[in-house]
Amino acid sequence: MTKATETLMPEHTAAHDNLSHEHDHHEHHGAPAGLMRWVLTTNHKDIGTLYLWFAFIMFLVGGAMAMVIRAELFQPGLQIVDPNFFNQMTTVHGLIMVFGAVMPAFTGLANWLIPMMIGAPDMALPRMNNWSFWILPFAFSMLLGSLFMEGGGPAFGWTFYAPLSTTYSSDSTALFVFSVHIMGISSIMGAINVIVTIFNMRAPSMTWMKMPLFVWTWLITAFLLIAVMPVLAGAVTMVLTDKFFGTSFFDAAGGGDPVMFQHIFWFFGHPEVYIMILPAFGIISQIVPTFARKRLFGYASMVYATASIALLSFIVWAHHMFTTGMPVFAEMFFMFATMLISVPTGVKVFNWVATMWRGSMTFEIPMLFALAFIVLFTIGGLSGLMLAITPVDFQYHDTYFVVAHFHYVLVTGAVFSIMAAVYYWLPKWTGKMFNITLAKWHFWCSLISVNVLFFPMHFVGLAGMPRRIPDYSLQFADYNQWISIGGFAFGLSQLIFLVLVIKACRKEGEPVTSQVWEGAEGLEWEIPSPAPYHTFETPPKVK
Repeated sequence: MTKATETLMPEHTAAHDNLSHEHDHHEHHGAPAGLMRWVLTTNHKDIGTLYLWFAFIMFLVGGAMAMVIRAELFQPGLQIVDPNFFNQMTTVHGLIMVFGAVMPAFTGLANWLIPMMIGAPDMALPRMNNWSFWILPFAFSMLLGSLFMEGGGPAFGWTFYAPLSTTYSSDSTALFVFSVHIMGISSIMGAINVIVTIFNMRAPSMTWMKMPLFVWTWLITAFLLIAVMPVLAGAVTMVLTDKFFGTSFFDAAGGGDPVMFQHIFWFFGHPEVYIMILPAFGIISQIVPTFARKRLFGYASMVYATASIALLSFIVWAHHMFTTGMPVFAEMFFMFATMLISVPTGVKVFNWVATMWRGSMTFEIPMLFALAFIVLFTIGGLSGLMLAITPVDFQYHDTYFVVAHFHYVLVTGAVFSIMAAVYYWLPKWTGKMFNITLAKWHFWCSLISVNVLFFPMHFVGLAGMPRRIPDYSLQFADYNQWISIGGFAFGLSQLIFLVLVIKACRKEGEPVTSQVWEGAEGLEWEIPSPAPYHTFETPPKVK
């Protein structure tokens, strides 16, 4: 027995014993078989797998809605769908991509990786973990089911501004509100689980400043989730009572204030943006050092930068509201606060570049996605700085320039980082190397098409094309055709990814060693590939 194991704290031992007893009910060494394994599972790897598959299905559903939007906008005039259905597509596409694809994918990665990275046998609250996943399919069934109601689904944009969502919406608003509540409950349970696991179940020799950066970014993200999800719950509840119970929180006729809705929504919405990008920073900080064959440059500054981004995200919300007639002092404050938050983000980009500088770089698939992330996320960050400048934001606001900005942050940022993570850890999960030819096709098709899709949006936006419209004037026709072609190409590219993942799940490919990638460091690379059903029955020693 090592010294580290002897000094195991009593709480650790108790938590560990409980988990051992719980696992004794299952077959101790392997996974139980059959459908009920997935319904009743409390194993962090199974739940991580469920989250990742759910997120991928939602990504394809949300992508299909984006295809409807781009097909309609392929040329001027109303072609395929009526304007009300077009608005339903833009609304539900946004909700599904944010709450159904990006957030569950990061939660799936957290479930799979955090216990393996910190040397814990499982997540701290396994039954709550199961529950936090299984309520999600019901939430999204409710949201998608609202599209088939009389009057159609929610058609007020994913930001559901009042009075569009209160006075002028259909009865499906109630289903929308309940589904958002359930998503929020799931997120809060997942966040509590992450925090308790990291605080109480790290291997005894893993100090705070030895934790992998993915674990750090998720810990900070979990605190953000707990802080802002109740704010979203409050906003949707007020929308519900305004719509159905005669209150007037946001109805000016009854003494309410529609601009107050925007303040409440964006107080949630801006930290939410960082909830969707901080875990991505953690992933890139794991991948870049591996393929640069160097230690991460400035580990401590990365941790502090992540924490400062999280804190500053609470004081920048009104940069989404420069055109609402705020006092000039408030506009100045939010402009400078927004510029300030770009500093820790710049520190991260600098550190990744410094890590690669004079490293022995190789360009495996995860590294290609990581490099694409760094370049394209930086473009999204720079357009965000443009939007932060109050006087010019009056010109950009509610145009396609904003659409281009947040898609560069969320697609080439969050989504590309999730793909990088899947390519990086998939061989560890399955024990086999994925099909590298398919992966290269997926990368290059995605990279080219995503830029054909989103880059021209900057130009139509600067020329004044408003967002969320089903029709437009002739001057925007050529660009929109290119954007739609890029959109369809990007959507089809993801089918390559689907084929690749299915082949990997069927264990096709060359077997890999426990380390998988030369230069990979961390506890998860010390266990066999594929990762056994139960890992770290005794706490490992951290180097």
